[in-house]
Amino acid sequence: MVHCLHRCLATFSPRRRFPLLKWVPKYSLHAFGYDTIAGLTVGLTVVPQALAYAQLAGLSVQFGLYSSIMGGFVYCLLGTSKDITLGPTAIMSALIAPLVHGDVVYATILAFLCGCVQLLLGLFQLGFIMDFISEPVIKGFTCAASLIICVTQVKNLLGLQDIPRQFFLLLYHIFAKLAETRPGDATLGFLCIIFLLLLKVIRCKVEDVDSLTVKIAKKITWLASTGRNVLVILAAALVSFAFSSFHLQPFVITGEVQPGLPTFHPPPFSEERNGTVITFSHIVQDLGTALLVIPLVGFMESIAIAKAFARDNKYPVDPSQELIAIGTTNIFGSFLSAFPVTGSFTRTAVNSQSGVCTPAGGLITGVLVLLSLQYLTPCFYYIPCAALASIIICSVAPVFDVFFIRDLWRVKKLNMLPFVLTFGLCFYEMQIGILVGVAMSLIIALYPLTQPTVMVCYTGPVVVLQPRGALLFLGAESFREVIQSKIRQVEPQLSVILDCSWLSSLDYTAVITLRELQAALQAQRLRLAFVALHADVLDVLLRADLPELRHFESVEQALSWMLGSQDTEYHLDVHSGI
Repeated sequence: MVHCLHRCLATFSPRRRFPLLKWVPKYSLHAFGYDTIAGLTVGLTVVPQALAYAQLAGLSVQFGLYSSIMGGFVYCLLGTSKDITLGPTAIMSALIAPLVHGDVVYATILAFLCGCVQLLLGLFQLGFIMDFISEPVIKGFTCAASLIICVTQVKNLLGLQDIPRQFFLLLYHIFAKLAETRPGDATLGFLCIIFLLLLKVIRCKVEDVDSLTVKIAKKITWLASTGRNVLVILAAALVSFAFSSFHLQPFVITGEVQPGLPTFHPPPFSEERNGTVITFSHIVQDLGTALLVIPLVGFMESIAIAKAFARDNKYPVDPSQELIAIGTTNIFGSFLSAFPVTGSFTRTAVNSQSGVCTPAGGLITGVLVLLSLQYLTPCFYYIPCAALASIIICSVAPVFDVFFIRDLWRVKKLNMLPFVLTFGLCFYEMQIGILVGVAMSLIIALYPLTQPTVMVCYTGPVVVLQPRGALLFLGAESFREVIQSKIRQVEPQLSVILDCSWLSSLDYTAVITLRELQAALQAQRLRLAFVALHADVLDVLLRADLPELRHFESVEQALSWMLGSQDTEYHLDVHSGI
């Protein structure tokens, strides 16, 4: 703990903790123009997505907009990527839905606690923990999440009611209630999907020419494709309003939305339900492992996006500082009744393609969200749920990466195991799927350490052993067995030289193993010598106070000491990799 605190203080500097100090002095009117265009464009994307993702999380649609406010303002101050945008995402909404059960208090406390975990990890420079989550686990989770989200939205697409959230029960009830499909919702939903797909693939096929008309046409096409979610929501809401004006309503609509801006206040740490007070400790107990999994998933999603765009645009990102930015956003977001947020790939891509120059584009997006809450909430009443479902389905369907599965099978079949475990168990519970997948990846990665490689050769009355890599507790017992078996293979038994030129490190358990080996050899009047010890390894052995520790620069010197002569030559007689 003291070491972590020292690292935290040692790495603190205003320019590192507040990255805007690096770009604000160089900010220009040119950059402001591009940031404004990008902020407005992202704002047109975030409003319909926020409404849809709040519905996916099981909350009223205004909470999606509440969750979209703080990201732009906080990230402008603390973020290290010019492209990334923080806000609600489909995967995060799907993760929290079964945890909060539509309870805003649970969602707000979850955002606050996730933010605290992320902030602490960032302050203590623990961004490296993401290295323990392998790519097969990430892909297994995202592929499963995309399927789960698409299936959960089928009920809204078809206008079905009273469908449970648990995946297998949901699937059963959807098929059982297909006869209750509402024709209006189904027709509108599928038309919206077709419209979204057409707008996504539409591109101007005219070759680049120096023509104002062509340039305008291409710009209009790009704007229509980028703002397709807004166009779908507007069209669907207008159709719904038109039916309502004739006292008809063939769609399930969003309904009343609380107007106005959210009140800024600390998150409630308890609530009263049916006359019973639910305490903070009870809420924490209900959330359970989600308090660890959701902060890590949020960071995993965000840092993967940040690194991808940083690589394409050739600038660095700081993972620990990104944790601080996401954590601070979630903490302050909880003061606005927000649920947990993270980086959005769709909106980040829009931001980058719009030519954003700095994180200041997020300020424009945040202002646009505030204006929507203040003036547009009455219009949300008529938005059909089927239109929101179509936006969610079209957003998450491309996340299912078939090509990754093919490549993984071709490159290393063993890595399919954590992928399959994560993918399969996520349909039962996403947190369990991620934890089991990570555990299996670590087992696969650590198993080679339980079978250390030892090169063996014999020269006269001496056996020379050359361990490779690290000698840790995982392989200490196996290492002891290898040495003892090699010594027993010859009569009379031989003294041992450990050539440590390839030994990178060892731990306390390995030291105990070496001490026991030395004692066993001494009992048989045999000797043990160490050769070419690295400074770190030698330091461990010296601090362990290994009795009669003998170490030499070369095998020849060790042989001379053992044989009592200076002219012994070292010849490799037998090689074997254990």
